Amino acid sequence: MEIKDEKQLLQCYNRGCGQQYDPLNNKEDSCRHHPGSPFFHDAYKGWSCCSKKCTDFTEFLNIKGCTLSRHSNIKPPEPEKPVKNNVNSNEVIEVKPVVTPKLQRPPFESHLSIVVPEISPSFKQQLKINKGKSTVVTETEKFEGILVGTNCKNGGCSATYEGPSTDETVCIFHSGVPIFHEGMKYWSCCQRKTSDFTAFLSQEGCERGNHKWIKESDKDPKCVNCRWDWHQTGSHVIVTIYAKDYCPDESFVKLNPIRLQASLVFPSQNSASFNIDLELRGVIKVDESTVSMYGTKVEIKLKKAEPGLWSKLDFAKKELPESVDEKDDKKNEDKIVSQIDAVNLEDI
Repeated sequence: MEIKDEKQLLQCYNRGCGQQYDPLNNKEDSCRHHPGSPFFHDAYKGWSCCSKKCTDFTEFLNIKGCTLSRHSNIKPPEPEKPVKNNVNSNEVIEVKPVVTPKLQRPPFESHLSIVVPEISPSFKQQLKINKGKSTVVTETEKFEGILVGTNCKNGGCSATYEGPSTDETVCIFHSGVPIFHEGMKYWSCCQRKTSDFTAFLSQEGCERGNHKWIKESDKDPKCVNCRWDWHQTGSHVIVTIYAKDYCPDESFVKLNPIRLQASLVFPSQNSASFNIDLELRGVIKVDESTVSMYGTKVEIKLKKAEPGLWSKLDFAKKELPESVDEKDDKKNEDKIVSQIDAVNLEDI
């Protein structure tokens, strides 16, 4: 059989063919090719003329053509390239930052409006049940004014009062406060951080001393310590005060655009109260803010006057709103233990 000279063969430029052919033996079905264009989209590779597509490039190259015709040695036209605009490299383009206007802060002493609270139905029912009941403190099994079974008030100590002999034991406790922040749990005094709550409760105290059977707040019945916390969304700031057995009729929440004042009264403790008075970091809409009272907490939902995230809830008393920057905030964080992160573990 005579082998044809390669110089007599022509290259076929039909897409998907790529063979050489004899121009004297070029029939109507000699070339199998793709009349469409290749496309690459979302990791898929295929041809616009047929429905065949794949993700592997080698498999894409081996996809057989979908049309039979004669071979052609005419190159298909190249796709048009985008026109480049001649840009002067020496031209300076000034980009001005977008500065959002900030609302002017009203005076801290502006008029405070009392927000009418919404009392939950379950809390109303609880108040009806508790109405008329009086708490009687029994004096049985009592030594030196301390009830047997009273827990030590020092943080981290699990000892209970069993009589005068209990005072002879050493109290191993934490002198700081428990802090829950960004999923971590630790004591402010030793800062052994953990994400597991059981491991946090079992952490041994970092100091030794005497047991404390009476809280400082019990010595001053007019003052009640309540845990409070806050979180935010793009449009609201939510302040939550965790409290039980308070009187909603005598308690109140007052607001002005940059100030939050709240007072909870506890009639079961001889009209003791819990109070907070904060200068807020941002400006709020008082008429769109709400207060909800539940059996175990008071939720204050503050509507932001302008969207965005606040770096903190309030200003420290030593700070001036006009001269606060991020560096000063970080220095103050090291010096001030915020009540927001402090957690009361007495009920656990």
